[in-house]
Amino acid sequence: MSKSLLVISRQAPWSGPSAREALDIVLAGGAFDLPIGLLFLDDGVFQLAPHQAAKAVQQKDLSANLQALGLFGVDDVFACGHSLSARGLLPPANAQTLDSQTIGELIDRYDQVITL
Repeated sequence: MSKSLLVISRQAPWSGPSAREALDIVLAGGAFDLPIGLLFLDDGVFQLAPHQAAKAVQQKDLSANLQALGLFGVDDVFACGHSLSARGLLPPANAQTLDSQTIGELIDRYDQVITL
């Protein structure tokens, strides 16, 4: 029986490689049918913002990777409601918005947690 994995992405898409690495881990886990979830927290919620100008900051656009999550069997995608509102972002359609208490419960449901 495979262990479940939650990846917590806390970095903005333009702040370095962490955002891409988190997505790569999730996509790889999904490709191998690993029970996996992805939580966007803190500046990580900026990855969910529409119309990002990645080329302006010489980064690769991660939106295609986000759209591919469902194709890889990754349906458990979450975003911190407090992080979204603190950054002036609307709740995204492609992630379930959670409050702080629910995030704690979510983390407890997974066998392994990776934070990037």
